[in-house]
Amino acid sequence: MSEENLLDAIIAQAKLSKKQTTKQRKIVETAVKLFAEKGYANTSTSEIAKFAQVAEGTIFRHYGTKDNLLLSVILPFIKDAMPTMAESVFSGIMTQNTACFEDFLRALIKNRLLFIKENKEIFQVVVKELLYNDELRKELQPYFFENIMQRISKVITMFKERGELIDVSSDTLLNMIFNVVGSYFVSRFVLQLAYSDMDEEAEVENLVRFIMDGIRKPSQGM
Repeated sequence: MSEENLLDAIIAQAKLSKKQTTKQRKIVETAVKLFAEKGYANTSTSEIAKFAQVAEGTIFRHYGTKDNLLLSVILPFIKDAMPTMAESVFSGIMTQNTACFEDFLRALIKNRLLFIKENKEIFQVVVKELLYNDELRKELQPYFFENIMQRISKVITMFKERGELIDVSSDTLLNMIFNVVGSYFVSRFVLQLAYSDMDEEAEVENLVRFIMDGIRKPSQGM
């Protein structure tokens, strides 16, 4: 995924959509612009209705809630753009002098940390919906598995074959890494739990060290 703001990319895609009525396109474009300018939490459906020149009831009739309105534009965007964005991320990381798996892991965490910081409110809405919406999880799972998980699994397998990682299945290592990193992002950006006074760079290094201590293959001399 690129490091640009997702809302800008979503606006561009929404303008090209032929699946919505003129009124729906106006609502979507207005909503996303307001989200980008004021923040998702600070934008009300009444403001969206005012600037889109529609009744607030029209928004509720088409989308039900503000979360559903945002998801209605995020989900098509994720499905259409995920392959290209994933390719951009992984090709960028794997060309940054990635000499070992630790380098890859550190670059991946930093890349996604920056991305989530720039798109925090979208991340919060999507994660919240994924936690409670079984249908949404099933809908997005194939896209996520094919474009993200499989790519990371291939990288893990490559470094396993080089003798860097412990001799367990790549899927097991992937689940271990995903659980730790995913929990870190959710606790920081969704639950917004208080962290220590250490800076972001130190947080990332601690996270990388914690993971690598569990999956790094011990030296033969140890």
